[in-house]
Amino acid sequence: MPTQNSAATVAINIPTPQGTQPEPGKNVKSLSGLLPFLRPYRGRIALAVVFLVGAAVSTLIFPMALKSLIDQGIVAADPGTRVMALREHFFALFGVGAALGLFSALRFYAVTWLGERVTADLRNAVYGHVIKQSPQFFETTQTGEVLSRLTTDTTLVQTVVGSSLSMGLRNAVMGIGAMTMLIITNPVVMSQVLGILILVVLPAVYFGRRIRKLSRASQDRVADSSAIAAEVLNAVPVVQSYNQEAREAQRFVDSTERAFGTAISRTRLRSLLVGFIITATFGALLWGLYQGTQAVAKGEITAGHLGQTVVYVIILVSGVAVLAEVYGDLLRAAGATERLMELLATESPIQSPAKPMRLPLAAAGARRGSTLALNNVSFRYPSRPTQAALSHYTLNIQAGETVALVGPSGAGKSTVFQLLLRFYDVSEGEVSVDGVPVKNLHLDALRGLIGIVPQDSVIFSANAMENIRYGRPTASDAEVQAAAEAAFAHDFIAALPEGYLTFLGERGVRLSGGQRQRISIARAMLKNPPLLLLDEATSALDAESERMVQAALETAMKDRTTLVIAHRLSTVQRADRIVVMDAGQIVETGTHAELAAAGGLYARLAALQFDQ
Repeated sequence: MPTQNSAATVAINIPTPQGTQPEPGKNVKSLSGLLPFLRPYRGRIALAVVFLVGAAVSTLIFPMALKSLIDQGIVAADPGTRVMALREHFFALFGVGAALGLFSALRFYAVTWLGERVTADLRNAVYGHVIKQSPQFFETTQTGEVLSRLTTDTTLVQTVVGSSLSMGLRNAVMGIGAMTMLIITNPVVMSQVLGILILVVLPAVYFGRRIRKLSRASQDRVADSSAIAAEVLNAVPVVQSYNQEAREAQRFVDSTERAFGTAISRTRLRSLLVGFIITATFGALLWGLYQGTQAVAKGEITAGHLGQTVVYVIILVSGVAVLAEVYGDLLRAAGATERLMELLATESPIQSPAKPMRLPLAAAGARRGSTLALNNVSFRYPSRPTQAALSHYTLNIQAGETVALVGPSGAGKSTVFQLLLRFYDVSEGEVSVDGVPVKNLHLDALRGLIGIVPQDSVIFSANAMENIRYGRPTASDAEVQAAAEAAFAHDFIAALPEGYLTFLGERGVRLSGGQRQRISIARAMLKNPPLLLLDEATSALDAESERMVQAALETAMKDRTTLVIAHRLSTVQRADRIVVMDAGQIVETGTHAELAAAGGLYARLAALQFDQ
């Protein structure tokens, strides 16, 4: 069950135009999208850089200490001088090693903390942004795709921020330092080597662009697998009842194989890049080392100088090898960052106005109900632009009135609810509450007026107490219990192994359909809103439970406006008014008796149900 997160949030402003997606880049510049998440931790980043430079400098000092050890402690002619020098230089080497160990430990802690913190902030920002999207977003985006970005993609970012980037910077500093020392000690030879290394970079950039595109494609294929798994796992009873386990397993296998194929293509290219860089770099530096040995043979440099050169060569070669690996990680993280920034750049078409209007004082306070009005409303769902869900629809409901919407499936009844909640905006006309257009109300204010009992009751992975309290998080235990009693849910909750503290399982799998529905009704009652929307609220109840809950709902309906959707006409006979809908329009209005006598669509629906 979602809980309020007290951790600090990261404010970001992604300048991508609405409705567009970032064009795939050609390098690691996409990682710049992480800057808003790194900026709050500038102090820790600076500290990590200090530790990183300290570790790199300690490593670079080691060859110099080794040179002194060889020239003064081993090659020195006087035995007494040699013994004393060995002792001093070994202590010096130990000091260098201790400094390296200390700085490395501090660097590891600092960058790991940074990686974990930035990843947590990134996940929070993406999740918080996604749950504010309108239903239109989820018509075209699969839940598994979002989950993949929240898990797989953020893990890649964590690897880079918390490890790879630090290793890359450390080895870059050491590589530059080693190269500088080699050029200082052997300027002519190492200038030749440096020229060769520059030529190595050019094909590396070319391969890097291709690797990045494959990295993005690989992550997309993994997301496809996650989407399939999320869809099927949420429908396991249906899958098993139709004996489709093997088919769904094969569909998942096909998806993962496509992901594997793309990943192997990326890995193959990355392996070639790493092998090329290491081989070319090693060959170039061996040329420099060969020249160094010739200089020792000619007496131009000392043996200690050669030993120093050998260590610097090793540092440089290993640094280049690590940088090649890190570059591959950066390319993968760049693709992951792109996908995350796309989510953060997605703007919901449903937004609170910059200057929201206030509701009339009586509507915001007393529980007298709210007036509703849909004036000449036409609406088409974005996923079905050619099919009108509502067409020139007009309905006015007075405060405290109970109105039932009935009609065949697809008549547009649920669409009325979605527009009242402003999950979508109308194409034409206007929807208003208490005389204020819903577009002019803050979303929190609008939805705070409304309590809804959906047809498919949503039960969170929490205990019964918290599921009911979701309607009003500040409610006391006594208020929760009172709402459960009003919804006739108290008896079965009290009979659970731990009563109200009993964990109800994912999606309430430990409860029957009727029990889940009564939990949902209790949640709406606890919220105590002036406007109540009941979408087949008693559809999952047996006859006895329906009678009890119907009585409870009638009590809850007093002094508030209630809009009821029902296919079972027995539940709406006592409504103040029944509105009969068909094909997105109102075809009849009246009481049960009036409509039954009129011989229209309602009479035909009633005859089908009551004459059985």
